Amino acid sequence: PVQILTYLDGVVKVEETELKPRVGFLYPVLTHNISVFINATRERDSGQYICTVNVVDDATPMGRNVGVINLTVLVPPAVPACQLHGNPTVGANVTLSCSSKKGKPSPMYQWERTDPTPQVFFPPAQDLARGTLRLTNLSLEMSGLYVCTAENRAGFEKCSIVLEV
Repeated sequence: PVQILTYLDGVVKVEETELKPRVGFLYPVLTHNISVFINATRERDSGQYICTVNVVDDATPMGRNVGVINLTVLVPPAVPACQLHGNPTVGANVTLSCSSKKGKPSPMYQWERTDPTPQVFFPPAQDLARGTLRLTNLSLEMSGLYVCTAENRAGFEKCSIVLEV
């Protein structure tokens, strides 16, 4: 554990960490609310934070005045990359893939064809976790614009690919 913030004898001290310019007490400490803020959160701020309160002449045994919270900083998906795997000829099979380099939690992927006729896809043709869409026995009518949406609780991004059979 690394000490980040202390209040002792009326003095607030912020330790030399990467959090120093972004952390502090939310309220004046003597209000008895020792909530802490972290500004401009980053993914690496995720982790376990422990608050320890030591009161002079307090008869409470050590370890009783401890609060623990786990912080998970969510990260929206990065713009995904759409790719075509296979030879898009009549009667052939191809796979469209979509993947995002960043995202916490891991994004889920949804494919749809937008033009010329809207169409949504379901498993087993589409793998929501892997971001793949398998198109079998291609026909000319399957040509069009295919859009992939990478989404998690923090946001979403899209990419697209034109399939010409």
